[in-house]
Amino acid sequence: MRNKSISPVGDDWDCLREALLTPEERAETDIKVALLGEIVNARQSSGMTQKELEEVSGVRQPVIARLERGSTDPQLSTIIKVLTPLGKTLAIVPLDNKPL
Repeated sequence: MRNKSISPVGDDWDCLREALLTPEERAETDIKVALLGEIVNARQSSGMTQKELEEVSGVRQPVIARLERGSTDPQLSTIIKVLTPLGKTLAIVPLDNKPL
């Protein structure tokens, strides 16, 4: 039987996330993950490749790849350019009244 090392902050992502990020950082991360997930899902659901999305959005494929990986902090205009041909837009909605 293999011994599992125990982390001082816990062994699951929620505990680690709680220990390392402020409530504001967690909220920001959640929004980014949801947005990027929506972009990837919309592109894949439409059967579109990143290259095809480049052609209809005007956003270069390497930028789309970095956006989908979450390795860039894109400008709002870039996000809108990518969302539009996917039939999506952004909306401003109230935050839930739950603690961060």
